[in-house]
Amino acid sequence: MFNNPKQHILQVSELTKKVRYILESELSVVWLCGEISNFIAASSGHWYLSLKDAKSQVRCAMFKGNNRSVRIKPANGKQVLVKARVSLYEPRGDFQLIIEQMQDAGEGVLQQKYEQLKAQLQAEGLFEQRYKQPIPEYVQTIGVVTSPTGAAVHDILNVLNRRNPGIKVIIYPTLVQGEGASEQIADAIYTAYERDEVDALIVGRGGGSLEDLWSFNEEAVVRAIFDCDIPIISAVGHEVDTSLSDYVADMRAPTPSAAAEILSKDTGIQRRQIQAMNQALRLNASAIVHRLRHRQQQLLQRLSMQSPVAQLRLQQQKSDDLQIRLINCLKEQHQQRINQQQLLAQRLSSATPARQLPLHATHLADLSTRLKKAMLHSKDNKHMRLAMLAQSLNLVSPLATIGRGYSISRDNDGKVIRSIEQINTGDAISVQVNDGQIIAQVTERTDKR
Repeated sequence: MFNNPKQHILQVSELTKKVRYILESELSVVWLCGEISNFIAASSGHWYLSLKDAKSQVRCAMFKGNNRSVRIKPANGKQVLVKARVSLYEPRGDFQLIIEQMQDAGEGVLQQKYEQLKAQLQAEGLFEQRYKQPIPEYVQTIGVVTSPTGAAVHDILNVLNRRNPGIKVIIYPTLVQGEGASEQIADAIYTAYERDEVDALIVGRGGGSLEDLWSFNEEAVVRAIFDCDIPIISAVGHEVDTSLSDYVADMRAPTPSAAAEILSKDTGIQRRQIQAMNQALRLNASAIVHRLRHRQQQLLQRLSMQSPVAQLRLQQQKSDDLQIRLINCLKEQHQQRINQQQLLAQRLSSATPARQLPLHATHLADLSTRLKKAMLHSKDNKHMRLAMLAQSLNLVSPLATIGRGYSISRDNDGKVIRSIEQINTGDAISVQVNDGQIIAQVTERTDKR
């Protein structure tokens, strides 16, 4: 079986690439709650850590482009909620998560619920563009689903009174936060749909926290907006706030005031537009009349000079031929543009740095860690070698010999005395011992030979 020429034998890099593709295409984005361990903030600005629970752990990386927006300080033992892409680090074949968002586990419960419901509704197609209705350019009656005492309704009425007081406003009062608010908002939308008395509908409220705006993230409200055939503008909170109602509505406005401006045309602008259109119509009509008269004179001239029937047939044939050639040429150019665009899109997709940078960054961090370990290992080896050489040097040192009870004798010139021939009776000598020096005088010398 190993010699089968038809069997493709994978290289290790091919296998890791295939596994990485399967993980990233099948699992895509996941939300995960766990405890941080082995946290490292690399000098490159990237974070490397593990997320674990009582039974398992997984390696993670969070690149500096994403971790700059993290509001908490990550530390070992901290419980966090993360949004991550499942991937594989090809150089080591390690399964890992690329973290895109991180927040405290307690604060992230609502956010996690938001993301889960968003994914569910998106999978059902509620956010698709094909279901969105165009917002009418001119409206006579606007419906507003909001609190009758909130700032949002006053902002909307002020904008409409300033820009176009002739627009009629019908308010469908409802709670906009707290228990039962989502049911009331959905009921108000269905009521407006059943009455069929407005040209467009504004659904929204003023700004607030995620908890304050949560009613507009409830599934009942989102489905009511989707089911309503009246064009709806979602105007929830401030410009930075994004609710699920914004995704399903036919249009999102950053504020309730902006929604009123979208639906109301300034009467002064309308008058100027009508005047400009009237003038343009007069000029166009005059130009058309002049052109037709000139054309009439040319035709009368040609008719008087030659047979009209023959000329008409000839011109018709030429016109048909030119039209066919023009259509074919346009089709060919259009197809060439499509083919060129597809080719450029494929080349751009395969060469985008966004696919390569995370891999190179992770590989660079790994090489940096390995270099540090190698330097520490080399340093330890040098220290050990130096200690061994010092020990060997100490074994042959004269001082070590003296330390064992021996001594060194020198004459007046400081020369080491190796023979009794070097001294005479009465000479002064010095004797070096372990802890000092002794000055002595020779009283006798004995030849052992």
